[in-house]
Amino acid sequence: MWQEYINATSIEQVLSLLAADKNQARIIAGGTDLVLEMRQDFHPEVKTLIDISRVESLDKISLDEDSFIHIGAGVTHNQCVDSMVIREGALPLAMASWEVGAPQIRNRGTIVGNLVTASPANDTIVPLVALNAELKIRSLKGERQVALSDFYTGVRKHVLQPDEMVTEIIVPRMGADQRGEYLKLGLRKAQAISLVNMAVLLGLDEGKITSARITLGAVAPTIIHASAAEEFLVGKALSDGVIDHAADLARQAARPIDDIRSSADYRQEITRVLVKRGLLHILAGEEGGRLPDSPVLLVSKETDKEKPALDDKPLIPDKNPIITRINGVEFTFNKGHRGTLLHLIRDFAQLTGTKVGCEEGECGACTVYLDGRAVMSCLVPAPRAHMAEIITIEDLGTEENLHPVQESFIEHGAVQCGYCTPGFIMSAAKLLEEIPHPSEDEIKTAISGNLCRCTGYYKILQAIEEASQKEGA
Repeated sequence: MWQEYINATSIEQVLSLLAADKNQARIIAGGTDLVLEMRQDFHPEVKTLIDISRVESLDKISLDEDSFIHIGAGVTHNQCVDSMVIREGALPLAMASWEVGAPQIRNRGTIVGNLVTASPANDTIVPLVALNAELKIRSLKGERQVALSDFYTGVRKHVLQPDEMVTEIIVPRMGADQRGEYLKLGLRKAQAISLVNMAVLLGLDEGKITSARITLGAVAPTIIHASAAEEFLVGKALSDGVIDHAADLARQAARPIDDIRSSADYRQEITRVLVKRGLLHILAGEEGGRLPDSPVLLVSKETDKEKPALDDKPLIPDKNPIITRINGVEFTFNKGHRGTLLHLIRDFAQLTGTKVGCEEGECGACTVYLDGRAVMSCLVPAPRAHMAEIITIEDLGTEENLHPVQESFIEHGAVQCGYCTPGFIMSAAKLLEEIPHPSEDEIKTAISGNLCRCTGYYKILQAIEEASQKEGA
């Protein structure tokens, strides 16, 4: 794991650190990929992590006067989902962001991080290539702008140099004549890596297609265009026959492999199905239908309050402590810097209500609130707790005064073996804070990152619904 951790305060500081440490330093924002990879010894050369998640200039989404959308390197998937600038001007990106992981993952994972990880199965690359996005890349030597389609050189390979960072994504805003859709197929409804994903962006004029972009993911080493299908569509009006032929051409463009998750033949067929479905959605005016108007984020309303001042000293065990607040109490940790927030809470703060489950961000047993956002603590580096506010299950209620969700879990027998229960309760409590009377679909979304290995989820759903009706929930 890392040897030192720096909570950066400016882009200039990040660039100086990258230039000085060369290949031994790595930028981290959400860390939902990097922490897991480092635990599996994929990056033995990395000694220093530079955390940019609290560099204020990087967490913004804006639209300039020339109709370009700017997405900072610290912008999370949930910020994209919740942004009207993105939903109105880059709808396929909002849809792809909604398909990433679960709420806890979307609260940490960033769009730029998804791009730099460079897996052809990653969700947000596909729509951004279709949208002709570009990346602004900086180092101490200067700045350059690279088309996202030119950024990748292979599976998990790109042109970013060790002393460079991506500071923002620049996306041309969709015009009034453009319609777009994003679809994916995974092995389950949430927390699923794409077997195939695709984005389609059409320009239309009085029913005729003036431009077409169809991009495909997880069917080649990098994101590819279904070029023959794009060329075929231009000049035509959408009809069942046109859509069928375009989908067949897209199938032929796919160059997938056989692997443990799918056969190549199946991926090719799913490519055809997804492209056909996306074009049919546009024909029917139903694109974006899976994206809710008010998405469940599991975020407190007051998360935009003034952030604490950070120093820029490297956090190193026995040298510079981690100072944080957990459940309203200040803690100072001289050890635990090289692990995750999960183990800082359990092993050093001795708060064992937060459970160790998969330690891969899959089961949600370790859910806590970090600065007002529900997160998987197994994927958060412990030093990110420095000058942060953390809430664990121990602060949610007491034996004498249970939280309404805790009461309801007991009343409905939703506690089974009990191991997953703290994570479910944390997700449900944050949901009721955000949406006091959620629908069944909103409840399912809120707990989509929490797994129960005992049996079904019916009593859990009933318990959360009942809790939403209680006074004080």
